Amino acid sequence: MDIKEDNHKEVLEDEIEHEEKDNEKDEVVENDYEKELESKEKEIKELNDGYLRLQADFINYKKRMEKERESIYSYASEEIINSLLPIVDNFERALSSREDKEDGFYEGMDMIYKQLLEVLKDNGLEEIEALHSEFDPNYHHAVLQEESEEYDEGVVIEVFQKGYKLNDKVIRPSMVKVSK
Repeated sequence: MDIKEDNHKEVLEDEIEHEEKDNEKDEVVENDYEKELESKEKEIKELNDGYLRLQADFINYKKRMEKERESIYSYASEEIINSLLPIVDNFERALSSREDKEDGFYEGMDMIYKQLLEVLKDNGLEEIEALHSEFDPNYHHAVLQEESEEYDEGVVIEVFQKGYKLNDKVIRPSMVKVSK
């Protein structure tokens, strides 16, 4: 029995030793997996951060392009409208100089003038109100000053040429006379 016990004891010791080696291998493998998992998690986080930055950059790019496109559309008509403003001025002079405002010619010209103004307004043109308002150098161009007891200082008392804004941008300031 002694031999059997020794054999049994040796087998048990071998099994324990083998188990300890397996446990060490498992721990090494487990550590390697943990390191690899940490590495992969870090890589995923970096890739995700890069993706989020790229997505934010793209959104900002789209917004910038949309603003640029809106700006182009908003002010694309500025040049043509600026070239039409002298025609509007001439219409106004012609209509105001006409004494007989009851004949068909005057009425026809007035209709054309109003139609032209309507088209310009539909495209963003807006007249700058100046008469009897406070002088504002952003909207008015003072060409004369005149002493006035009727008005306070700095009030527009006469408009020589109408001013216009296109989509809230002054494209021509009003030429005015200001009280002093």
